[in-house]
Amino acid sequence: MFPVLELHQNQAVTDSPKEHTKKFDVQNSSGDDAPKKITRKFDHLVLGPAAGEGLPNRLQCRGVKALNKTHFSNPSHPSSVGDGIAFVTVFTIYNNSPDALADGKPSNLVTVGNASYSKPERSMAILNVFINFIQVRMPQSNVIILTDPESDFSLHQNRVTVLPIQGEYSRDKLMLQRIRSYITFLDIRLEKLSQEQGRITHFIFSDSDIAVIDDLGQIFEKYQDFHVALTFRNNKDQPLNSGFIAVRGTRDGILKARTFLQKVLEVYSSKYMKASRMLGDQLALFWVIKSDASFDAKRFSKAQAFIKEIGGASVLFLPCATYNWTPPEGAGQFHGMPLDVKVVHFKGSRKRLMLEAWNYFSSSADISDMLCLILKSGRTKYDF
Repeated sequence: MFPVLELHQNQAVTDSPKEHTKKFDVQNSSGDDAPKKITRKFDHLVLGPAAGEGLPNRLQCRGVKALNKTHFSNPSHPSSVGDGIAFVTVFTIYNNSPDALADGKPSNLVTVGNASYSKPERSMAILNVFINFIQVRMPQSNVIILTDPESDFSLHQNRVTVLPIQGEYSRDKLMLQRIRSYITFLDIRLEKLSQEQGRITHFIFSDSDIAVIDDLGQIFEKYQDFHVALTFRNNKDQPLNSGFIAVRGTRDGILKARTFLQKVLEVYSSKYMKASRMLGDQLALFWVIKSDASFDAKRFSKAQAFIKEIGGASVLFLPCATYNWTPPEGAGQFHGMPLDVKVVHFKGSRKRLMLEAWNYFSSSADISDMLCLILKSGRTKYDF
């Protein structure tokens, strides 16, 4: 099993974590001390100081209890957007992996809460938690999983569709295939759109290691003139993250998005095949954007949404701090967690934290407290 999210894992080899004897560890350092760099990867929760302490419009925590509340819509009601929302992700399984038999050995099992997982099982657990968060925060939305026809897995969740799409899903080409699968999916939607009348469905293409924290339908209501939406951060070489791409579901939106992604695919194939295993798609995205002579990359330095015409498509740029927040960047350039955060992305060695966060939310039902747990673990790397 090898979901797209696995390709962004940190591959550095570290010392094996020692066996733990309590639910989680607390790093005893004051907010004034420079945080010590953690080089080992942990097999249990490790909590440190919460970044953003004392800053306005940032989540404030005492322990794992939120002192102020994040700004959420009510998940018990459908999005105010009259149109539908569907999340689209790519996920595949390698049934003939030479390591498949070894994955089930006790030495390869990891334990989160009361459950133990082999490597394939933990990937399925992450996919299920991805779906769980969507169904809790956006219960009226659907999830579409694009996969290799050779993959063999089952999901027992409502409003979830598995859609096989032919392609080259090898590990070295998976990120390239993801863009191809997105384009094929948009072609399928265009055909159906000509046959359907009435309600429009907008699409959010994402990695499966994200947690949807708030209703994302408001993007399509608040910003009504875009075709494609990307998320950005203040990073000179890689300001765009491909783990979140929104597409307006109108015919014009799908056509413009398809043309835009086709250009990204061409750039990827011609310029970044050496990075085909990972990061090539993000480099290609940025190349397409910065190739527009009128585009000013300095706009990425401010966490403010803006719209720019790129190659005939109206592209909405959304700040990662709100729409693609990550634990390490929350502990760094984001200076904590904004109160209006809508997506948490557990990229890199933080998949364990995603499962731990879901377990905590399931037992507490308080999403702000869960976010404190995530925020205080921002500097920690885990065993997966």
